[in-house]
Order: sequence, then structure tokens, then C-alpha cells
Amino acid sequence: MRILRIRKSSQHILVSAALLLAAALALRLGAGPAHAAAPVAVVIAGHRFTPPEVAVPAGVPLTLRVENHDPTPEEFESHEFPAEKLVPGGGAILLHIPPLKPGRYRFFGDYHPATAQGALVAR
Repeated sequence: MRILRIRKSSQHILVSAALLLAAALALRLGAGPAHAAAPVAVVIAGHRFTPPEVAVPAGVPLTLRVENHDPTPEEFESHEFPAEKLVPGGGAILLHIPPLKPGRYRFFGDYHPATAQGALVAR
């Protein structure tokens, strides 16, 4: 059996190349779509969403901050994007929403659906 011997300088080159390749793969695997710059905010007050319609960037994940200024809880929900979370009275939540295609996406308050209605408009 023949043993392959590599010179020290060649070993350094191979190790450097392997480290560069590993770093490039780590960056590539960890890199997902860019997120919207800041959380998009919606307020619940008087069992209504303000603003009732929010423009968001299409094609990038976003964070939606829902603040409940009412003393009672509300359940933020949508059947058009993945969201269903309780917002305590006087509290706030963060929802992480995957990239949306251009369009209008309705959401509502499950406890007050007649008045707590809104939409994200992805552009």
C-alpha cells in the first residue's frame, strides 16, 4: 500500500481551500430571503385594526407587530396567510409571515370579526 505524502505548502493550500469552501457553504445555506427592514405595526383599538389596510413588500418574509390597546384579548387570525395568535389586552405580539405574492391578504380578530377586520397588501 502506497502512502501519499503532501508537502507542507500543499497542505496549507488544501486546508485554506477547504476552509473557504466550508465558509461559502455556511453562508449560502444560512442565507434566506431578505426580511423587510422593520416590523410592520397594526394596532387594535375599539375592536378595530388601525390602519385597516397595510402595504407590505411582496416576496420577502416580514414581521408583523400587533398591539392591543383594548383591555380585552383579541385573537389575530387569517385564512389567507399563516396566522393565528392571541393578543392579550394591553399587550403585543410578533408574527413572522413568510414571503407573500403580490395581492391582498385579509386578517381579522376572531373575537370581534364584525369590526376587527384588516388586510395586508403585498406589492
